[in-house]
Amino acid sequence: MLIKEKVTQAINILKEFKIDCWLTFVRESSINGDPSLDYLIASDVTWHSAFVITAKGDSFAIIGKYDKQAVADLGVYKTVIDHVTGLREPLQQVLKQINPSSIAVNYSKDSEIADGLTHGMYLTLVDVLSEIGMQDRMISSEKVVSALRQRKTETEVGLMKEAIKATLQIYDEVFGFIKPGKTEAEVAAFIRSRIDARKLGYAWDPSTCPSVFSGPDTAEAHYAPTERRVQEGHVLNMDFGVKYNQYCSDLQRTVYILKKGETKAPPEVQKGFDTIVESIEESRKAMKPGVLGKDIDAVSRKVLVENGFQEYPHALGHQVGRFAHDGTALLGPAWEKYGRKPFLPLERGMVFTLEPRLTVPERGIATVEEMVVVTNTGAEFLSSPQKELVLIKP
Repeated sequence: MLIKEKVTQAINILKEFKIDCWLTFVRESSINGDPSLDYLIASDVTWHSAFVITAKGDSFAIIGKYDKQAVADLGVYKTVIDHVTGLREPLQQVLKQINPSSIAVNYSKDSEIADGLTHGMYLTLVDVLSEIGMQDRMISSEKVVSALRQRKTETEVGLMKEAIKATLQIYDEVFGFIKPGKTEAEVAAFIRSRIDARKLGYAWDPSTCPSVFSGPDTAEAHYAPTERRVQEGHVLNMDFGVKYNQYCSDLQRTVYILKKGETKAPPEVQKGFDTIVESIEESRKAMKPGVLGKDIDAVSRKVLVENGFQEYPHALGHQVGRFAHDGTALLGPAWEKYGRKPFLPLERGMVFTLEPRLTVPERGIATVEEMVVVTNTGAEFLSSPQKELVLIKP
C-alpha cells in the first residue's frame, strides 16, 4: 500500500534530518484538508485529529471515534487512539510519552504544500502544547514534507507514467480533430470527452484543463477556452493533464495550421518551435542532483535569448505529483514571488515539468511542456518529447 510506503519513507526522512517527530494537525479535512493528508490516510476526518510519526519508528493516529475504524483498517499506525470529548488529553499523553525535542508541524512560510495548518488550528495547537511545556519545540515541517513529496518512489513514478501515457494518446487523437474553423472550446470539449471516456480524473480544474490558445493576442495561459476559431497560418497550443490513481500528468503541445499551398511551417514559426525544443533539451542535460533550480532555469533562458527571443515571464518548471503543481523546489528565477524555492537543490526522484514559451509575432505562442525525473546522474524524460512541429492540413 502506498500510504504505508510513504509513512515508512517519512520515518527515514526524520532520521536523516534529525527531527524527532512530525505532527500533522487537521479537522474537517473534506472542507480544509492538509496537502499531505493523502500520504497519511485514505479518507477524510471530521473532528480534530493528529497524526504523529517519530524518527524512532513509532506512529500514532489520534482521531475522532467514528473515524477510528477506517484508519485502523489501513494497518499503518502502531497506535490508533479515538476521542469523543476532545483531542487535547490524548495528544498530550502521546507527546509526553515520546518527549520529542523537536516537533515538525504542518506550517510553512515559503511552501504551500507544507502549509496546511490554519491560523486557528495553529493557535489551538500552541494552547495544547503550552500546557505541557512543549510549545517552543515546534518547527516547520517543510523539510520533511518537501522530501516526502519530491522523493518519488517507484510506485509513484509508475502511476505518473500511466497518466502521461494516457495524455499522449489523447494528444494523438486531438491532432486528428483540429481543423480550421473549429473553436478553442470545441477542441477542449473533444479532449475532455477523451479523458471522460477513459474514466480518468483531471489534473486541475476542468474549466481550464485543457487550456487551448489559437493564434496571437490570447491570454496565453491559465484561461478557459474561448469561441475563437482556429485559423490557417496560426500557431495553436494546448495544455492539459490527467489524474490516474491520484497522480498527475501535465503536458503541453504546439501545432501549426498550414495555409492552403503550404507544406511546411514558415521559417519564423519553425525557428520558434526549434528554439523551444533546444531549450528543453539543454535544460534537461544540465539537471542532476545538487544543482539549484535557478541554474537550470538560467540555461533555458540563455537559449531563448541567444536565438533572439524574449525570456518567458514564469518559471521553467514545477514539480508534479498528486497535484499538477507539487513540491517545494522549483526550476525558476530568483524572483520575490518564488521565495527560496529556486535556491533548493535537485534530488533524485523529483519529477519536474520543463515548459519554456515564446511569442512568434502574428502567429501565436510556441510552447512545449515535458516531464522529467531526476536520476542519480542526470534527468530522464518520462514523456515522449515532442521533437517535430505537428502540422495541421487545411
